[in-house]
Amino acid sequence: MKADLLIIGGILLLLGFLIGVKKKTWLLSGFNEKRVADKNKLSVLVGGYNGIMSMLFIAAGVSSFQYVQGLIAVLIIGYVVLLIYVNVKMVE
Repeated sequence: MKADLLIIGGILLLLGFLIGVKKKTWLLSGFNEKRVADKNKLSVLVGGYNGIMSMLFIAAGVSSFQYVQGLIAVLIIGYVVLLIYVNVKMVE
């Protein structure tokens, strides 16, 4: 069991809950909250991504997953893709 992956998974799970369920879009750095037309779609999209990634990190922390760098790269690339998608499709 790797405690660092469990901690990252817990933080992502908390962020996924706060952003996706509680609609705390002000937690999103890099997203201009005032320019986004559909804040509900933004919060569901980013909160859902955080929830999925948190489950992957928690599962990797419990099991003996060897490719942690790949998992972190997927997390970062996913955030960049979300940032580009929101700025292109959802910003007025």
